Amino acid sequence: MKFNFKIPENTQIIFTDEANKFVQDLHSKFGTQIQDLLANRAEKQSEFNEGNLPNFLDETKDIRSSDWQVREIPNDLKDRRVEITGPVDRKMVINALNADVKVFMADFEDSLSPTWENVANGQLNLHDAVRKTITFENPANGKKYQLNDETAVLMCRVRGLHLLEKGIEINGINPPGCLCDFGYYLFHNAKELINRGSGPYFYIPKLQSHLEARYWNEVINYAEDQLNLPRGTVRVTCLIETLPAVFEMDEILFELKDHIVGLNCGRWDYIFSYIKTFQNDRSRLLPDRYQVGMDKPFLNAYSRLLIKTCHKRGAFAMGGMAALIPSKDSDENAVVVEKVLSDKTLETQNGHDGTWIAHPGLADIANNVFSNAFEFDRTNQLHVLRENDVINQDDLIEPCSGSFTEECFRTNIRVSLRYIEAWLRGVGCVPIYGLMEDAATAEISRSSLWQWIKHSVELDTGLVSSKETFEKLLEEEYNVVLEEVGQDSLNSGKFVEAKALLKDLVLSDELTDFLTLPAYRSI
Repeated sequence: MKFNFKIPENTQIIFTDEANKFVQDLHSKFGTQIQDLLANRAEKQSEFNEGNLPNFLDETKDIRSSDWQVREIPNDLKDRRVEITGPVDRKMVINALNADVKVFMADFEDSLSPTWENVANGQLNLHDAVRKTITFENPANGKKYQLNDETAVLMCRVRGLHLLEKGIEINGINPPGCLCDFGYYLFHNAKELINRGSGPYFYIPKLQSHLEARYWNEVINYAEDQLNLPRGTVRVTCLIETLPAVFEMDEILFELKDHIVGLNCGRWDYIFSYIKTFQNDRSRLLPDRYQVGMDKPFLNAYSRLLIKTCHKRGAFAMGGMAALIPSKDSDENAVVVEKVLSDKTLETQNGHDGTWIAHPGLADIANNVFSNAFEFDRTNQLHVLRENDVINQDDLIEPCSGSFTEECFRTNIRVSLRYIEAWLRGVGCVPIYGLMEDAATAEISRSSLWQWIKHSVELDTGLVSSKETFEKLLEEEYNVVLEEVGQDSLNSGKFVEAKALLKDLVLSDELTDFLTLPAYRSI
């Protein structure tokens, strides 16, 4: 194993010979298989581009129709009514674990820009958090942070299959980032977590098929055997955040039944995936991103089917992210509160067992909604089976109503510019216009721009979406962004690079799979 960058100070404890060998073994055994899985994704997308529609699989109907259950859920994961998510920087880890929530999902994925320093320090921060030794002192004001006696349960989200780790080479090849995230965290923390009454718990993102779930099951089984951990020690929750995956939820649960505890409605990536899947289908264009809420028929059907599928198998059905940020302005905050209340109430009415927030200031609202919805002495809604709720292919791919506005076109440009610029600086989670933007939400903005241009969508002002329109508005909105951030941020930032990258992404003849792929080459 070769390291392409200097190992940050204090993180040598992570990159020990034993841990490095474990990760190297994971890569040697499972690294090349990912290419086959990614090739399968590309083949499926080609079929969608030709007009084929995603649907339930004939070859796995026996799995869907037969009776089986996932393994019993661990005690400390039986109440997940509110989970907070965020990147793995030191202050965030402390604040999130101290928040009034049941679970903190420490994120190496959508809310993290995977610079080598961020990845390495993130592993150290979780190592210290597991052992309750993590502290932080703000160099600006001297404020000190440490863990409370009682903290949230820790879960770790690894990167998706598509991202490599360019800070490491194994036999001249960059290993998959997900195997590095999984391997180092598991190696260092599994037995410590068990000794403390918990366990190694993971979130797995961006699955597109049960074959990818089967892959992860093989990885986990191998890792447990190598570390002498009993089968079922590693527990996972899988995000259903791609349109193809929603048609294979039973199968995903089945492949991982010894390890899985639930599925999660990764709504923002799911909206992005809807755009990606139907990129050539003019009849399924998505309107303004701010009009696409969980009350839309195709999203509500997705939520209900996830609940029905999970509860039939004894697994949790987790709701989606509230990306809103509390406001210091009382009138604006009242709007935020109302939107979060409405969103979380819909989740409880559908039967979700818990939900996500991105800001600790929303914890009380989410807690109250779910606690009031749960029946006496219950900590979940596994009893809500939705047996009479029939959800079919048409429900899951129903076109979405709404308008196409110049205001949203312009906002999508500004959001994309500001997010990409931050990501290139090493910041993967950014408050922009009252929302906590991460890679998933930014993907909606940039892919919408691409799709509207592809189909020459006429906006509400009569302006037609075209490459020429985009280039003109990009210049105008770039100047708006520069005014918003100020000269100091401009001088120290990466706005020129962000503008060039956004232009390449939007004007490309083909929709780029993930904006993080070309962005990663620049950090």
